[in-house]
Amino acid sequence: MADLMENEVLRAFATYAAIVIVKMMLMGPITAYFRVTRGAFAHEEDVARKSAEEKKKLLRTDPEVERVRRCHLNDLENIVPFVVVGLLYALTRPELSTALLHFRIFAGTRIVHTIAYILVLPHFCRGLPYILGMLVTLSMVYRVLSTALIL
Repeated sequence: MADLMENEVLRAFATYAAIVIVKMMLMGPITAYFRVTRGAFAHEEDVARKSAEEKKKLLRTDPEVERVRRCHLNDLENIVPFVVVGLLYALTRPELSTALLHFRIFAGTRIVHTIAYILVLPHFCRGLPYILGMLVTLSMVYRVLSTALIL
């Protein structure tokens, strides 16, 4: 493992992968916060100690909670492929500056996307980072395939 971490690109990847994974993991507590502050719970056991009348009010969906949940799902759809592809990409030994550009742009797009999603900013504020992040991942896929493809 120590030998692998001498690879600067792999170290950079590990850093940015950890950043976006932690960001994705924080979406769970953020969802819980929105559930508690909006009084919108999904499961009977979440409101087990409440009266029947209170349960009816609390067992519901809330648009803001659903927005945070969709943001979390979007992270899963994008960060997991980034981590897998990014590792393969790092193993192709790209130039450090190019790799850093890929990793930094992706991490930045996921942070901006989350902020835009939760603050309900105009669609382009989350659509543009989404597309840019996807293009970064596809660029890394191209590098992996063009470097390692055996036909």
